[in-house]
Amino acid sequence: MRQWPWSLLIHAFFLQLTIYIVRPTTAYRALEIGVEPALLGLVATSFALLPLFAAVLLGRASDRGHDGKMLVGGAVLMLLAGIGFLLWTPSLFLLIVWNITLGLGHVLCVVAEQGRVARGERAKLDSAFGVYTFAGSAGQALGPALIALAGGSATIPDTDFLFTAYLVGTVCLAVATVFMLRSPRAVAVVPRRAGSLRQALRTPRSTRYSILAAMGVSMMVLSAIDLLTVYLPALAVEREIPASTVGLLLSLRAVTTMASRTVIGPLVRRFGRNPLIIGSTAASALLIGALVPPWDTWVLAVIIALVGVTLGIGQPLTMTTITLAASPGTSSTWLGLRLSANRLGQSTIPAAVGLLAATSGAAGVFALTAAAMAVVSVISMRTQRYGPHE
Repeated sequence: MRQWPWSLLIHAFFLQLTIYIVRPTTAYRALEIGVEPALLGLVATSFALLPLFAAVLLGRASDRGHDGKMLVGGAVLMLLAGIGFLLWTPSLFLLIVWNITLGLGHVLCVVAEQGRVARGERAKLDSAFGVYTFAGSAGQALGPALIALAGGSATIPDTDFLFTAYLVGTVCLAVATVFMLRSPRAVAVVPRRAGSLRQALRTPRSTRYSILAAMGVSMMVLSAIDLLTVYLPALAVEREIPASTVGLLLSLRAVTTMASRTVIGPLVRRFGRNPLIIGSTAASALLIGALVPPWDTWVLAVIIALVGVTLGIGQPLTMTTITLAASPGTSSTWLGLRLSANRLGQSTIPAAVGLLAATSGAAGVFALTAAAMAVVSVISMRTQRYGPHE
């Protein structure tokens, strides 16, 4: 921890705090203005639209040392989106416009953060990404708790209050950005010259298999978290579960994700990185499928707590896998490509499974998500036989 400037961890905390306040709130605002549940997938998709195309270019910029400009631009865009959400969201179209702005600001910050972590000591990357994602998970836990505070016994919380809370959090993010600019190193950085894009793409066959498998898992895990964030409120409205309970459930998911990330290093040493990625993805598929029946609230809480554990393991390990596989000076480029894959999943998967909400409700969304995760875990297991083994 002595190698980590607190500015990076605080920045990661507020980045995820604000996102996990505003994204469920946009779903509630959409329901509040009369948007059909089947169209909530468009809200989730719009967040990922620009990052889908921009992440690789931003990764190249990070490899060339432009993290500071990206952090500033990201904070400005997230502030702009917050003002728009609070003052001007009378229609689905404007909700989507501000969500697009939010998504671009978010990816600017994420690429810059991850680039700094990836340039640390390669032997310690599992623990480094574990600490980094732990800080983000803390924000993910607190954000939904504010929804519980604002919601009370109502099925739809006070969205104006929540958008205001998001704006306050974004101001704190901007302050953390200033301190990050004064502390340019995330960890004990090993100096490396930025590699070319051609160098980044010319990788051995075994390395490509390993990277593609990690990207597939990362894409599906993030989409699953996204769908849980967007469609748990819809499921709660269908089953008349108060918004305060939804906020607590989303916070519970984030807390158990935090807990899983504190032991990433020991788990990798005990079981190996690839078996952990595959096993956690398969377990997530089973647990998300278990959300479909109309359980009592306490059973739902247990399932979501376990989902948090399994989803929390995969993400930091895919970052490590990709960083270690990348040639020197190209890690941010590959992490940017990973983010593009994530946003591709966020752009297509929520919109596709959201169509189920028109006929089978939010429960159908979780059923299809579970099936997709199961497929990804099987593909990853078969692909890893061609990649490097631990």
